[in-house]
Amino acid sequence: METMDAIILGIIQGLTEFLPVSSSGHLELGKAILGDDSIPEESLLFTVVLHFATALSTIVIFRKDIIAILKGLFQFQKNEETLFSINIIVSMIPAVLVGLFFEEQLEQLFSGNIILVGSMLLITAVLLWLADKAKDTAKAVSTSNALVIGIAQAIAMLPGISRSGATISTSVLLGNDKTKAARFSFLMVIPLIFGKIAKDILGGDLSFSAAHSLPLALGFAAAFISGLFACTWMISLVKKSKLSYFALYCVVVGIIAICFGLIK
Repeated sequence: METMDAIILGIIQGLTEFLPVSSSGHLELGKAILGDDSIPEESLLFTVVLHFATALSTIVIFRKDIIAILKGLFQFQKNEETLFSINIIVSMIPAVLVGLFFEEQLEQLFSGNIILVGSMLLITAVLLWLADKAKDTAKAVSTSNALVIGIAQAIAMLPGISRSGATISTSVLLGNDKTKAARFSFLMVIPLIFGKIAKDILGGDLSFSAAHSLPLALGFAAAFISGLFACTWMISLVKKSKLSYFALYCVVVGIIAICFGLIK
């Protein structure tokens, strides 16, 4: 992998992991545009490194929240932090079940099906537009809400459905505070990312070559730095009800993707 390719892919991953435009969808579009031959054999390791970088950027942004959540988890006292910890665990259940029982079926969808990606981007656009029009409240995420948001996260495993867009939109449409919805969306994915990384490592599917150290390091740095920016920016955008801009973006890219898929 060329160093410039690694940096570009890292920036794309860092931005699209947090912005509601579907990181998986954009990576599929990138593969279709560049051609499958441009994707190296070590792509799984590179993907794991990029996801670790974005997870780490989330931890840095929400470090105080995470410390409070961990305290609440181990104190076993009925307080806001403990309830938040329980809600995070509940939200993980749907995605874990889908990952365990439908992993092969999901992997088959990540095979250059650009029409599917475009169609899912249009669905993402509708969700973002609806959430942008919703009234803001001071309501926090409840346990029942957490399960519904978790289902949205599981559905967002489809290429083209934005995970952050689906979970934040679902949370807001359930009547939750927009800032709290964004906070919950970004924190709920951290355990899943580390769980997936652990699964890939223990499964022995990762291959590493010293020749790829520099591209991996540059990709990690690019994803981490752009992730810090995108995460902070996204929280501000949700609070200011600016999701409609991303809805328009998803419509444009979705239509282009569908047209590209039809003529390809």
